[in-house]
Amino acid sequence: MYRRTAARIDLEAIRANYALACELTGSRQCMAVIKADAYGHGMLQVARALHDAAAFAVATVDEACQLRDAGIRQDVLVLEGASSPAAAAESRAADFILMVNGEEQVELSRGARVWLKIDTGMHRLGIRPGRFEPVRDRLGEVGARVLAVCTHLACADDLDNEATARQLQCFAETTAGCGLPLSIANSAGILAWPGSHADWNRPGVMLYGASPFASDVANAGRLQPAMTFSSEIIALRDIGAGESVGYGARWTATRASRIATIAAGYADGYPRHAPDGTPTWIKGRVAPVAGTVSMDMITVDVTDLPDVVVGDDVELWGRRVPVNEVAARAGTIGYDLLTGVSARVPRMN
Repeated sequence: MYRRTAARIDLEAIRANYALACELTGSRQCMAVIKADAYGHGMLQVARALHDAAAFAVATVDEACQLRDAGIRQDVLVLEGASSPAAAAESRAADFILMVNGEEQVELSRGARVWLKIDTGMHRLGIRPGRFEPVRDRLGEVGARVLAVCTHLACADDLDNEATARQLQCFAETTAGCGLPLSIANSAGILAWPGSHADWNRPGVMLYGASPFASDVANAGRLQPAMTFSSEIIALRDIGAGESVGYGARWTATRASRIATIAAGYADGYPRHAPDGTPTWIKGRVAPVAGTVSMDMITVDVTDLPDVVVGDDVELWGRRVPVNEVAARAGTIGYDLLTGVSARVPRMN
């Protein structure tokens, strides 16, 4: 590796975060969500690290096939379900579990193991509550085996939003007496909504040490960041007061300043819209972004760090610079940054 920009993945942190999900939900089973290349952390290596996970969830049949081809034998739930007869046939052959998100997927689920999703208020995917029993019966008629019933929480990351309570009530009323295992909690539900804990729980972003909450939540403080996105200083430049840095001359020095150029940019997954002042970490101190992020480089103000030299390590996010802080500065969320680290950035352990 000739360029030192890398995403270092702490698999022990991921295991610890999975254990926390299991602890918070008691003896209930946790299905590790490893879609989107395990939120940018490497799906296959995360699956192997979580070898004791009860099951895995991915978004697509293609992702599920990658797991099987790599020798992963735990149950795999395909969250989008089957989108074609060919995908359905592949899923039956590999014994994947298919999510049934709408009545149009009933026939595609013929002979498969399935979960049935209820739309309790997110209005994205799922069976309308009033159609639960007819659809469950139709699944039985086509030979599908319903293993669980689930829903997805739309606003669980907002503790003051009453939508979650309404969704929980709707789900409870819809599934009362159905006799099937239930699943509600995503990461936010696991961390802060005990009433959403059910037979199956689905930790996603929390596995990777990122909180789904914008504010402090007690259990979220126990998460361990699993990705350190880092690079190095490749140049240092002294500029005078009144001189500007980068495309568009966005940042202008108010004093004699020293600027460090870092070998990472938006082509690596660092947010292009990160504003001046977004923190990086160099030699034990914060160094703020100074100037527009470019494709391959970031410039930061190191005027107050006189001992930095070319070749010094730079943490862009990780244990010292929370990914959620960088995301908030850039007007997005941590999920976006983690999944957006590009393929040219090697994942290292």
